[in-house]
Amino acid sequence: MEPLKNAFSSHPRRWRNFQYVYPVISRRSRGLSIGINLNPDAACNFDCVYCCADRSAPRSARGVDLAVLENELRHLVEQRGALFDEPEFRHVPAEFRRLNDIAFSGDGEPTMVPAFLPAVRIAAQVRQDCRLHDAKLVVITNACCLTRPAVVEALALLDQHNGEIWAKLDAGTEEYFRLVTRARCRLEQVLESIRAAARLRPIVIQSLFLRVHGQPPPPDEIAAYVARLRWLCEQGAQVKLVQVYTVVRRTAESYVAPLTAEELEGIGTLLRPLGMPVAVFT
Repeated sequence: MEPLKNAFSSHPRRWRNFQYVYPVISRRSRGLSIGINLNPDAACNFDCVYCCADRSAPRSARGVDLAVLENELRHLVEQRGALFDEPEFRHVPAEFRRLNDIAFSGDGEPTMVPAFLPAVRIAAQVRQDCRLHDAKLVVITNACCLTRPAVVEALALLDQHNGEIWAKLDAGTEEYFRLVTRARCRLEQVLESIRAAARLRPIVIQSLFLRVHGQPPPPDEIAAYVARLRWLCEQGAQVKLVQVYTVVRRTAESYVAPLTAEELEGIGTLLRPLGMPVAVFT
């Protein structure tokens, strides 16, 4: 369905004159997701080759104005039905018009922002005040900072409000991790952070696979990735779902391209014997 495909491929993190809050139709949430962008300055500790944040425009470095964030979030939640009168959302099918989550997902890593904990408190309060009992509070994270004390406190609060961690794991070897993420931390730090968080509650692993300079991940890299997930399970990590997907929007580097549906399904097939649910998004 072309309108739905267009909605999935368009995720601008600015909505009208809002500074922090924006609506999207998410293919992985399967409906309306209200995003919170704590990184309007585009600061991030990763520099992923597939990043879809537009860093070409000048950004002004500034802290997060929590009062503005709360006003924007309450307005968008309370007026969410009117979104589907807007040109961007007018043709979205009825089954995708349900508010499924409020997600911390922006132009950088949300958990590295000092305002993350108070922002989670605001989102939890809005969810409660607006009686969004079925909506999740989601943090989409590269998982480097999940053991920081303030982040641990924020995650515990998420647990009380139908929270969910979507932690990225896009590689099985340090070399490929560096190639894809160009991160300031090591793959082992990400794995230890995921293990610590997932021992306390079930989490979602989100894994993006792609072509780099025309080449898909080699078989030994995929085997190493599967082994990393097996290790997490053996270490007591609770994985409620693995999301396997590829790029659908404009990426930071032009040499990046999507995998085929068959290639993604092949990765999913290798994961299913681990005994964890797998969802492949093509």
